[in-house]
Amino acid sequence: MIERRMVFKAALAAGAALVAAACSSTNDGTALPTGAAGADGEGAQPVAKITAEPAADAKDVPVLKPVVIKVADGKLTECKVTADGGKDVKGDTAPDGLTWTSSEPLGYGKTYTYAAKATGTDGKPVEFTGKFTTLSPAKQVRATLNPADNQVVGVAMPISVKFASPVKNRAAVEKALTVKTDKDIEGAWGWLSDSQVDYRPKEYWPQNITVNVEAKLYGVDLGGGAYGKADVTTKFKIGRNQVVKVNTPDHQMRVYRNGSQVKSYPCANGLDAEVDRNTPNGTYMIMSKEPSAIFDNARYGYTNVNKKWACRFSNHGEFIHENQDNAANIGKTNNSHGCVNLLEADAKDFFDSAMVGDPVEITGSKLGPPMASDVKDWNYSWAAWQGLGAK
Repeated sequence: MIERRMVFKAALAAGAALVAAACSSTNDGTALPTGAAGADGEGAQPVAKITAEPAADAKDVPVLKPVVIKVADGKLTECKVTADGGKDVKGDTAPDGLTWTSSEPLGYGKTYTYAAKATGTDGKPVEFTGKFTTLSPAKQVRATLNPADNQVVGVAMPISVKFASPVKNRAAVEKALTVKTDKDIEGAWGWLSDSQVDYRPKEYWPQNITVNVEAKLYGVDLGGGAYGKADVTTKFKIGRNQVVKVNTPDHQMRVYRNGSQVKSYPCANGLDAEVDRNTPNGTYMIMSKEPSAIFDNARYGYTNVNKKWACRFSNHGEFIHENQDNAANIGKTNNSHGCVNLLEADAKDFFDSAMVGDPVEITGSKLGPPMASDVKDWNYSWAAWQGLGAK
C-alpha cells in the first residue's frame, strides 16, 4: 500500500510539470503544445502548430517585410502584433483561418511583440508569443518629387525625383517608382546624377492627360546604410501642346500649337561671331516665368539689368525676354549674349501663352547643348536616355 501511494503521488507531480509548460515557445518561434499522451490517449498533445515570420528574437528585420503568422492542423482564432509604443499593426486573417498577414509597413528601430491563438483539428487550443526587432538605418534620406500635385505643365515636362543624399542602389529605387497615365506611353527613368533620377517619355507627352506618380521609397535600401525616409506621390496634368522653335539665322521665333504655326515673332539671338555667345542648339523647356527679371554678367560688363516678361529655358542662363533697347537689331541681327530677345509687345504676348514645361527647340547655332545643366533630358537621344537607367 505504501509503495502504491508513492507511485500515485509521483504521477501527479509529473502531470503538474506538463501543465506548467503549456504556454512556452521554442527558440524558433514555434508554439509548444499543451499536455502529454497517456496510455489511453487522454491528455495527448494538441496537434496544432503556430509559426511566425520573422521568427522570434529576429533582429534587423526589414520594415517592408510583412509579418506572417501561420497555423498547421488548426485554425487561427486570435492574432495581434504590437509595437513597443503600444500601437497594434494592421493585418488580416485569411478566410481559411490558416494565415494572418500584416498590411502596413513597420517602423524603423522598433521592437514588436506578437501573440496568437489557434484551435487544432483535435479541438484543443494552443498559444504562441514572441518578439523581433526592425533595422535602424545609419541614415534616412528624404526625396522630393516634381511636378507638384495639381500642376498643369507643358508636353516636355519631365518627372524628377531628387534625393537629399547620393543613392548607390539605383535599381532598388527604380523598382519603387511607378508612372500611370490615361494613355499607353513609352517612357523611361534616367539618372542625371547620383541624387537625381528623371522620367521622360520617348516623345513629348500627349496633351490633356493626367499623370500619377508613386515613389514608394520608405524602407527601400538606398545603399551604404541609407534607407528611404518617406513615400512621395504626385498627380498632375499635361496641358495643350505648344512648341517654340528658333532657327537662329532666321531671326524669327515661331510658336506651334498641335503642329500648326500660330505665331511668329522677330527676335535677336546670341551673337553669331562669338560661339560662346551663341544661343545653344538643343531641346529645352520653359522652366520658369518672371514678369520682371534682373540680369548680371560681369564677364561681358553688365549688371543689374532689368528686363520684362522673362521665360527661362535653360540653367545655362538662356531666357526668352523683352529687350526693347535692342529693337534696332531684333528681326535682323543676332547680337545677344545667348538669350532670345523680343520686342516688348511680342514678349508680353508670348509670356501670356507660355506654360512651364513647354518645349523650346533651338537649331542653326554653332554651340552645342550645355550638358552641365540639370534640365537636359531632351538633349539625349532616346537610346542614350535609356542607357542612363539603372544597370
